[in-house]
Amino acid sequence: MKIVGLMSGTSYDGVDVVAAEFTADGDTLRLRPLGHRELAYPDDLRAEIGALLPPAATTIEAVCRLDNRLGEVFAEAAAAGVELAGGTADAVVSPGQTVFHWVEDGRVRGTLQLGAPARVAARVGIPVLHDLRSADVAAGGQGAPLVPAFDALLLDPAAGAAPRAALNLGGIANLTVVAPGTPVLGYDVGPANALLDAAARRFLDRPCDVDGARAAAGRVHEALLARLLAEPYYAAPPPKSTGKELFHGGYLDAALSGLGEPVAADDVLATLTELTARTVADACDRHRVTEVVAAGGGVRNPTLRARLAALGAGRWRLRTTDELGVPAQAKEAYAFALLGWLSWHGLPGAVPSVTGASRAAVLGSWTPAGPSATAHRPPAPRRLVVDA
Repeated sequence: MKIVGLMSGTSYDGVDVVAAEFTADGDTLRLRPLGHRELAYPDDLRAEIGALLPPAATTIEAVCRLDNRLGEVFAEAAAAGVELAGGTADAVVSPGQTVFHWVEDGRVRGTLQLGAPARVAARVGIPVLHDLRSADVAAGGQGAPLVPAFDALLLDPAAGAAPRAALNLGGIANLTVVAPGTPVLGYDVGPANALLDAAARRFLDRPCDVDGARAAAGRVHEALLARLLAEPYYAAPPPKSTGKELFHGGYLDAALSGLGEPVAADDVLATLTELTARTVADACDRHRVTEVVAAGGGVRNPTLRARLAALGAGRWRLRTTDELGVPAQAKEAYAFALLGWLSWHGLPGAVPSVTGASRAAVLGSWTPAGPSATAHRPPAPRRLVVDA
């Protein structure tokens, strides 16, 4: 089965597009990557998304306009994915752009992703899976992270004796921990690029600090770091999830204004890099992992990667998913393609031990139509093998 997977994360800088072919072989699922592309959002679309995100006020008209504009972008991305698949595909997974993740007292009450799936389906003429988080939320879960279903199959806890972790460094850093004989654990650790990008926009008038160059030129401001590390979210036990509802530009402004002294731009970026590295390393140490397999936009930041490797030295090894056959920049899109395969076959894609749901939910809604209710259901896979 050929599936196109799309992904636009909390950094909202563009759409990652992949095509994958899945073949079930008993309880092993084989994934053959067919290619990936990265389609950048134009500057005005990034601005439109940013203007709608909390804590900004918005209107239902702005939501409607953005929903349909994103749908057109995702439609073009899906068409590119079908080309990667050789001109034909069986389904598209379009999870949309998250614009709000409603959390109260540690519990997720709802979640909203925009992206007009009907426009995607009309463009490519094949079923589109969307709204992947709501079923888990309805079952009492966080609705995030969802990538641990992919991580758990790829890392295969039965293949090693020590705990290992999969790390995604997107706008938010999330961690999946797998170990023999224990339930899969996964949660959002904290900001990866979210605050770094907010600082780059404020101080550099750029979407990001390319290669972490300005952070490398700065020094960690210890008082600012201490203020940031005091964030209660870090001490909260999993299951937990977060996003730019918490870690946004206003959050950074409040931390800086509370210091009562100016901080140089490079020092702010150095401190935020240390915040991300420190919170991730603390989580890895807490779970006594021996290996961390990283992916996401943050792996392209050599300053952040070097600091993570230094903090893990002697305890855990840092590598990327490229070594396992999954391009680090496209891993989440491949993960959503996998969730599409699971949903098509009536198999759950959320992991209750990760999200805190009362049951494992089959994820998403299909537009215009999904599989028949009488479709053959293969055995649930226990491992994922990536074929070259």
